[in-house]
Amino acid sequence: MLKMRRWQEDGLRKFQLAGRDFLAVATPGAGKTTFALRASQWMIEGGEIGWVIVIVPTDHLKRQWEKAAARLGIKLNSRFANSWKTTARDYDGVVSTYQSVAKNPGVWREMVNSVAGRCLVILDEVHHAGDAQNLSWGPALIEAFSDSRRRLLLSGTPFRTDARPIPFVRYDEGRRVVPDVNYDYGMALQDLDVVRPVVFPALDGEARWRQASDHAMARNLSDTDSSNISHALSAALDPKKDWIQSAFNRANEELSLIRRDVPDTGGLVVASNGKHARAYAEILEEISGGPVAVVLSDKQNASKDIFDYASGSSRWMVAVQMVAEGVDIPRLGVLVYATRVRTELFFRQVVGRCIRRRGEDDDLCARIFIPTIEPLLVPAAGIEMTVHHVLREEEENVRNFHSGEARPRGRSVIPKNVVRTIEVLGSSASVHRYTINSGEKYGEPLLNRARTYGVLAGLPVSTESSSLARFMRLAGVREEHPWPEVEKQTLAEKKMELRNVVKRKVGRLAFLTREPHRSIYRRLHALFGEASIENATEYTLNERLVILDEWIANAGRPVSVQSCLWGDELDP
Repeated sequence: MLKMRRWQEDGLRKFQLAGRDFLAVATPGAGKTTFALRASQWMIEGGEIGWVIVIVPTDHLKRQWEKAAARLGIKLNSRFANSWKTTARDYDGVVSTYQSVAKNPGVWREMVNSVAGRCLVILDEVHHAGDAQNLSWGPALIEAFSDSRRRLLLSGTPFRTDARPIPFVRYDEGRRVVPDVNYDYGMALQDLDVVRPVVFPALDGEARWRQASDHAMARNLSDTDSSNISHALSAALDPKKDWIQSAFNRANEELSLIRRDVPDTGGLVVASNGKHARAYAEILEEISGGPVAVVLSDKQNASKDIFDYASGSSRWMVAVQMVAEGVDIPRLGVLVYATRVRTELFFRQVVGRCIRRRGEDDDLCARIFIPTIEPLLVPAAGIEMTVHHVLREEEENVRNFHSGEARPRGRSVIPKNVVRTIEVLGSSASVHRYTINSGEKYGEPLLNRARTYGVLAGLPVSTESSSLARFMRLAGVREEHPWPEVEKQTLAEKKMELRNVVKRKVGRLAFLTREPHRSIYRRLHALFGEASIENATEYTLNERLVILDEWIANAGRPVSVQSCLWGDELDP
């Protein structure tokens, strides 16, 4: 008999006494799948149902459910397709996706009716049925499963909806979801044997960018606001720039320390898009000296890649959205949050990938490296608190972030038919300002002292220094200030960066007009009365860029600002 956790036992008792619909909200790693399968087992053995249908968000999760069910003696077919309409009689049910149900809900309605409604439908991560990009899922679920005897709804994320209600979910007067069981991260952490503690090393740094027709801008990540945070992240997360490369160095060093005690511990980088993911993998391969798995949703063998990584011992995996939710990789101990998605909902889903304990002897504290931006610092500081509702940013959805498109505002000399975007100039190396542990910040000076004391005390090298720093602070150890500051560019470095952008734009203009590079440079020198680009000031370099943008935009044929800004690949 599989041992059940206390919340699962309590939840099962409530489920047995509940009506048709039952919603269980439990933190990732708490055992939602086991809970649902035990509920299925109870109904099958009691003769209440003759069929189980499990609906999941992604194809990868189908196999996970099939394997988990097999351990309890429940035979699920994860290969079922709508075109089959029926499946072999020696199965106890099927596993499919929300997309499949939405394509042909009639097939599923017939399946339910074929067992006279004696069916349990399990809707995994049901909050997806309320996503703006999945408007067809809700009506399809109603059509497909309205006649089923019982419906068990699962979610690893507290949620609400301000738009279309999610089928079979109860709401209060404030449109807040009313779960029948709620077991959040804070509760799980108190139970000790359920989830790992997690800390958040926060990395600051300077990001530099410009918009067409504007001068260069520079901001520390910690000083960003809603008007420039997207641009700053674009610069920090650019694979060719210093911030993300130094962040990977820090994360890999931390992973190396952990692997000295737990050799198969793995690291995960969550990227914004496939292009970044592949570039990050190349950086990590050079840093770590080993192969790096790249998992993309449009890759044919994505599910197999995840399984191979989960069951192996290699150091790093880079993914976009495939591991945001539901993917079970217990050996993950280090994560780098390198995506521009800033919603708390998505952030909590990603955090869930690192917190699943591997057993009673698993003492690992997970490390999640994040940029020092407020939309991530706030949920990181409150990750252990009970949270009933997570508001979605409706004005900017996940697709916009993953497309890499920005929405800059302001004056523009570019024609209206040209897309206006930002141009990344560079970023400084990342600076570890502090680590967030249980909502408190511990600066790098105190963390360094904690590491030293840990070594002298003979503690494992993988011991999380912020945990030691907590005890030191309680014991009255005085903290050193100031915390490390971001290193600013020198004037010479700024001008070198701007000259490189000027060179790239001159090459683009020469390609479009066939005017020689030297001639374009002469025209620019004459405008500012400068003998050469080496004599240009920071101001006139910025002005040269504004003028080059105008010349490129009026070069005789329609071009996009993006091709203007990234035309270095087309330079003769």
